[in-house]
Amino acid sequence: MLRLTDLKLPLEHSESDLRAAVLLRLGVSAKELLSITVYKRSYDARKRGHIVLIYSLDVALSNEEAVLNRLAQDVHVGPSPDTTYQFVTDAPAGDFLRPVVIGFGPCGLFVALILAQMGFRPIVLERGKAVRERTKDTWGLWRKRELHPESNVQFGEGGAGTFSDGKLYSQIRDPLHHGRKVLTEFVKAGAPTEILYMSKPHIGTFKLVTMIEKMRENIIELGGEIRFSARVEDLHIEQGQVRGVTLADGEQIRSDHVVLAVGHSARDTFQMIHDRGVYVEAKPFSIGFRAEHPQSLIDTCRFGPQAGHPILGAADYKLVHHAKNGRSVYSFCMCPGGTVVAATSEPERVVTNGMSQYSRNERNANSAIVVGISPEDYPGGPLAGIDFQRALESQAYVLGGSNYNAPGQLVGDFIAKRPSREFGSVLPSYKPGVTLGELDASLPAYAIDAIREALPAFNKQIRGYAMQDAVLTGVETRTSSPIRIKRGDDFQSINTQGLYPAGEGAGYAGGILSAGVDGIKVAEAVARSIMAARSR
Repeated sequence: MLRLTDLKLPLEHSESDLRAAVLLRLGVSAKELLSITVYKRSYDARKRGHIVLIYSLDVALSNEEAVLNRLAQDVHVGPSPDTTYQFVTDAPAGDFLRPVVIGFGPCGLFVALILAQMGFRPIVLERGKAVRERTKDTWGLWRKRELHPESNVQFGEGGAGTFSDGKLYSQIRDPLHHGRKVLTEFVKAGAPTEILYMSKPHIGTFKLVTMIEKMRENIIELGGEIRFSARVEDLHIEQGQVRGVTLADGEQIRSDHVVLAVGHSARDTFQMIHDRGVYVEAKPFSIGFRAEHPQSLIDTCRFGPQAGHPILGAADYKLVHHAKNGRSVYSFCMCPGGTVVAATSEPERVVTNGMSQYSRNERNANSAIVVGISPEDYPGGPLAGIDFQRALESQAYVLGGSNYNAPGQLVGDFIAKRPSREFGSVLPSYKPGVTLGELDASLPAYAIDAIREALPAFNKQIRGYAMQDAVLTGVETRTSSPIRIKRGDDFQSINTQGLYPAGEGAGYAGGILSAGVDGIKVAEAVARSIMAARSR
């Protein structure tokens, strides 16, 4: 089989058009062509009204070797790489100390799955509830203003990724095709097969719920154990080596291999490991607002007369502006046809995030518009970023009315420095509600100034972006982890053997796909370590 890349066809084309283009491109006859499999499909929308699809294809030929030799100088033709996943080892026979995985978000899910598939029977400790119960608790905040601190958008089976757009793309280097393993397992669990070839695949919240349940069942069938409402309260460390954990109910679990796959909202856990002497350092992250616009506006600006085409779906965007004060302002976690959701995990604080379903058919598009900040902006030690986030979230709670409403302002009013009194054509999707006013007090002045400068600049890239009626909702503070739990090449903490920091919370991922990939890498490292210890 050979891989043919960068094959371009009009948006409106048939299967026969694709077949004909392959024949022409490779210079082969119809009789020589055995099969075509789409490996990847993306689009180029730079020419308004003339969007083209770009294919990477796996092609089977009867004379493959001859074609490869003839086209040896063509950079777009070559042998198809082997993307199948290869396990690094198998668990030993007999008894061994089972590895412990703390957290059951995307990273912890794949740590547990890969370990289970290799026979290591991991014990998963998740502080939140199973995904169905968690969903009910989450709706409790959105509908009744009732927050469950241990069961919400951040905590529970599936992690924060469950209540998101379900984006499955990343810019990470992935030479071993671990991302393909993530996508393959998702398809096995019920995700649409198109995620295997779309350039920017997504799943959406509803599909994620059922998928996570199936993957949990698979882990259990393979000998894994998953405990919910099991918050880890302490780590046992002896002479720089992890020896186990203590749960909030007092139970102790012995293990020499503990994976810390908590998300970046597990602030009490970060405090605990810092108190135990595990090396932690502050890292940059971003703060800002959620911006909502009519999805139809974004579709028209991006796709022109071809807006609404089923292959294209709801349009996304990516925006960047370098402000005069030296700050970078950019769009983050853009959710086409989605909603802005209440994402706090702590009482009397307000945090926003974006979510969408697979259909992406809600009225508004939303994206975080955020400003990059660094530890210099929040001095005070490795956990100072957490204190900074909390201060902003508490202020947002007050500005919203101290009832979990979020503070908001119309884009036109924000640019003009005047308070907003009533909504226009864009109605915010955030529940339980948005309280209009001024947002200047919700973020530091340098962030407000940078965003105020960026919005008119974004309007030059997407006409209408600075429309009067578009809505800003505050605050977005949990773009990424404010800390990094530094690890070595063996994936273990640099000063605590047997502790494996992993995923977003530890500062090694950003999104579902990269978290899953990091989970696979960490699972492999744990497996190798267990086997090395057995051979000594």
